Amino acid sequence: MQPKSSKYRKQFRGRRRGISTRGANVDFGEWGLKSLSCGWLTAKQIESARRAIAHTTSRGGKVWLRVFPHKPVTGRGAGVRMGGGKGDVVGHVAVIRPGRILFEIAGVSEGLAHEAFDKASSKLPFPTVIVQRG
Repeated sequence: MQPKSSKYRKQFRGRRRGISTRGANVDFGEWGLKSLSCGWLTAKQIESARRAIAHTTSRGGKVWLRVFPHKPVTGRGAGVRMGGGKGDVVGHVAVIRPGRILFEIAGVSEGLAHEAFDKASSKLPFPTVIVQRG
């Protein structure tokens, strides 16, 4: 996953502090997976967690992805000397703050939703908790 287009090719790293005020409620499904700390979620990690949820639910129910990797991340090769400017874009990440809902699911039983989110949370780089709508 990556954006179709962006105004600028490279971005600064930024700060990951504060809590999430947007996207902090379960709005679409019955169950949600909420982050408990800050971090960057790569496109590969999002896809891996999504596939774990789809596999566990046998593609039953409906799954919503509430995050998208908009931020480009650059990298330099190993052994490259200092100077020479910023490296090329190597991937995209989503900036996650505590309280952000990452995935939502509906149309499956409570036990199956918990099992799917447990498997998905093992693919993510920060602690998460399962929350219910309302």
